[in-house]
Amino acid sequence: MPLKIVRNDITKMKTQAIVNTANHNPIVGPGCDIAVYKAAGYDDLLNYREKYIGFVPEGEVFITPGFNLSAKYIIHAVSPLYRGGDDGEEEKLRSCYQKSLLLAKKYNIESISFPLISTGSFGYPKEEGLRIALDEINAFLLNNDMLIYIVVFNEKITQLSQKIYPDLESYIDNLYVNNKFNEEYQDGYIFREHSRNYHKPPRPVTQESHSEYTNLIERMQEIQETFSQRLMKLIQEKNMSNSEVYHRAIVDRKIFSKIKNDSNYQPKKITALCLCVGAKLNLIETKDLLSRAGYALSPSDKIDIIFSYFIEREIYDMIDLDIELEKYGLPCIIS
Repeated sequence: MPLKIVRNDITKMKTQAIVNTANHNPIVGPGCDIAVYKAAGYDDLLNYREKYIGFVPEGEVFITPGFNLSAKYIIHAVSPLYRGGDDGEEEKLRSCYQKSLLLAKKYNIESISFPLISTGSFGYPKEEGLRIALDEINAFLLNNDMLIYIVVFNEKITQLSQKIYPDLESYIDNLYVNNKFNEEYQDGYIFREHSRNYHKPPRPVTQESHSEYTNLIERMQEIQETFSQRLMKLIQEKNMSNSEVYHRAIVDRKIFSKIKNDSNYQPKKITALCLCVGAKLNLIETKDLLSRAGYALSPSDKIDIIFSYFIEREIYDMIDLDIELEKYGLPCIIS
């Protein structure tokens, strides 16, 4: 589970480090800042900041002990004050995430909890703040292993992914409801029609059926590329590296190695779908590759619909996709 969005009080998180939204001067601000100071030990933390840290510009980070927290460390990200968006706020906010993660890596921190930096009392728009958080954490996880939480205190923030892709819900509802209707009504009619012929005797062997059998043998001799062979060829054609693909797909390296080294290896459908995202396939390539593992995209399966939606729109971001799966009560890929 490299990344998870949870609703909690960040001071209660039992990760090795938590991130605090700090001020540039050694003073305690409202929101996350004062909550962290109170939980860690107000005087101890403030005295440490005054004595060892001092002034820090926006977009920079520093680290302190966790004091009374469960977390061993507090990484303080000096959060940019939102002034309308034309004063370098985005660059500074991205820097907060980038430098916090690099500092955590330097201290060999294996688990860390982030708030949505700057989106509280600092005034950064929550939707854009979430986008930036996901962008930077996802980029970091492509080449690094770390358990990362985004911790939100307000339930509404957990629903912001719906605003990021506002038409996804209607896309799911229209396809899913219509196809469930067809499945429950029309398919029943088809079954009744077929059941009339259920006890028919087998067709006798004729010259025509013998010819069909011969054609089957010929087809079996002309079997095309397997899932593994086709995937490796697509990766090469797109000038991508294997590690780039399985990192983006959030597929375990050992599983990918099995697929690569065994041309007849049959991955699970969800693994195959994730690799389609990791290799940045279009919808035609995706359907073709899945078919080589014996799978198809079902218009009445919510997971398939969500993957289809992202692939059609060339949104190759497993974190955003995972948020949508969780929102619809489906098993998450990352968790």
